[in-house]
Amino acid sequence: MTLRRGEVAVIGVGSTEQGELPGRSADEIAVDALRLALRDCGLEKGDLDGLITCKSFGGSGIDTDIGRMAGINPRYSATLDYGTCNFSLHLAAMAIASGMATTIALLYGTNQRSAGNRFRAVAGSGAESLGLHGFHNIAGQGALAFARHAHLYGTTQEQLGWVSVTERAHAQLNPAAIFRTPLTIEDYLAEPYLVAPLRRSDVCMISDGGACLIVTSADRVASASTQPVYLLAMEQATGLRQYQNPDNLLRPWVSAMTTIYASAGLSRADVDVLFIQDPVSVWVCQMLELFGFCGPGESGPFVQEGRIRLGGEIPVNTNGGQLSESYMWGWLHLCEAVRQLRGECGDRQVADATFAQYCSTKGFEKAATSILGSSVPS
Repeated sequence: MTLRRGEVAVIGVGSTEQGELPGRSADEIAVDALRLALRDCGLEKGDLDGLITCKSFGGSGIDTDIGRMAGINPRYSATLDYGTCNFSLHLAAMAIASGMATTIALLYGTNQRSAGNRFRAVAGSGAESLGLHGFHNIAGQGALAFARHAHLYGTTQEQLGWVSVTERAHAQLNPAAIFRTPLTIEDYLAEPYLVAPLRRSDVCMISDGGACLIVTSADRVASASTQPVYLLAMEQATGLRQYQNPDNLLRPWVSAMTTIYASAGLSRADVDVLFIQDPVSVWVCQMLELFGFCGPGESGPFVQEGRIRLGGEIPVNTNGGQLSESYMWGWLHLCEAVRQLRGECGDRQVADATFAQYCSTKGFEKAATSILGSSVPS
């Protein structure tokens, strides 16, 4: 089975309000997002023959439960334990390419804020050893990752702060974003440490919300009322050995995914807008370097010079990212990518955006990336 460039397209996106949604279960929020995505593309739930859900905290998000709640009985369904949307999109593409389904809804919903989840658990596998060293939450590992980068390359805390400041500036143009209060670099540097050297603005918030993408085969895009956004290429890589890998905090194994540009029929310079899953701000610096948007150790000055801002060399997380829009395990990054390529983002729209890339991770052990386009390169 080989996925041909442009064989699969996203035809619908839906995202609920973000923040705190009391009185709603995670599954109910996910079904709300499904309704919004169906309305977006003009399809009915009976048009779906596939369902891929993402397991949320507390054991919700299972396909059998959500399918029953939504009143659908698809031919194909599955649940991913860590479906940070990129992984879900890749699974959907493979299911369509294999003929197991033709039109699949990808769903995620969470009520983690109103349910009082404080993310005290160790992030990623290997909890027994990591927990002994105090790594409760991703912030601890993120702090060490930045400390390592600073040691190797001299990256400063002020340079890192420009990631949060930039994403906040983008969020101010996004009515759906939770954090829209202006943030200056002086404000950032005045914040107390959360997990030194990281401050509060370096770490994503806990939020409720839902998101849905509807994906179909390219020969069925005419059934939707929306402009299709095509999946041009996808790649994954793993560091399953984790801290047996040299310098695993810097994820050197991610660089194996740079073959994605050739697969998409593009060069890196063709990417108009970049999305990076950012539970911690340092992830943005890492991915800029690993995918070659700047050289090793150069991400600090690259960000500080405004090159990831709207109007800059490569706008990053135009929605405000997980640091300012909403947490949502990175699902809203793909929603924003689709909307950017449709030209629907208003004041934060990247002019003539044709190609977008999304980079996401599962802790320090898995990574995935996708390139989407409003057209398919020949």
